[in-house]
Amino acid sequence: MPIKIADSLPARAILESENIFVMTEHRALTQDIRPLRIALLNLMPLKIVTETQILRCLSNTPLQIEVDLIQTSTYQSKNTPEDHLLTFYKTFADIREQKYDGFIITGAPIENMPFEAVDYWEELTEIMDWTKTHVHSTLHICWGAQAGLYHHYGIPKYPLPQKMSGVFKHHVLYPKEPLMRGFDNEFWAPHSRHTEVRAEDIRQDDRLRLLAKSSEAGVYIVEALNGRQIFVFGHSEYDVDTLRLEYERDLAKGMQPQVPRHYFRNNDPSNEIEVTWKSHAYLFYTNWLNYYVYQTTPYSLDKI
Repeated sequence: MPIKIADSLPARAILESENIFVMTEHRALTQDIRPLRIALLNLMPLKIVTETQILRCLSNTPLQIEVDLIQTSTYQSKNTPEDHLLTFYKTFADIREQKYDGFIITGAPIENMPFEAVDYWEELTEIMDWTKTHVHSTLHICWGAQAGLYHHYGIPKYPLPQKMSGVFKHHVLYPKEPLMRGFDNEFWAPHSRHTEVRAEDIRQDDRLRLLAKSSEAGVYIVEALNGRQIFVFGHSEYDVDTLRLEYERDLAKGMQPQVPRHYFRNNDPSNEIEVTWKSHAYLFYTNWLNYYVYQTTPYSLDKI
């Protein structure tokens, strides 16, 4: 089944070229079913890239999904064309009276800033509080996960001595949890961040459950409130070349970045990229949509 998106969204052509089943708004009107309503709060600077990556992961289910793209109103993106934002994005003021089956809060490249110093922190905390009453299950990604754990549970973040960049092996801690259904005991996923949360802080709060972690990269997946909140500290949605582009960007800035670990064959940037995380990415998003959204959300959104 398809993911439902605006007819002219740039991601449509990219996804269709990959034989991913998307449905335009026009065609969706002819179907007599209720699609899942998902909102994506996109905090990344390259919004078209991020929305395409996440839409690709959401598309691999037998469900029709209707997606609203959301941006902050207290900070205007400098890296996405204004006409794209005006055409396809809404603000919190536009949706605050609506309810959603699922909500996704992305990462943002601002890990080294104190949360309260972020321009849109007050707006973001209002949105995160709103999700507790207007959203059935909320997925937080990378910095969005750090922000969510800090705001809802007081879990701090810690600076890393160097950027955590690469594709890392993770271990499933609760294989019977629906979110981990079908996972191998070990799986790979990308990370790209300058800060971390720590397992010992999470384990001290009995409202939280650590589902997967890495001996190198640390905490990966945390859940709370029986799946009403999911926190993921990596980027399974990343394209094959995303870490390479980040590495080359930092090189061009003279930052002397370390080569992303376990990413290039033999850890040599002149070699090809070893793609080891894509099956996990699709399985993760499929499990979230199926077990934490579709199977448990009320048919009438008013009952959320």
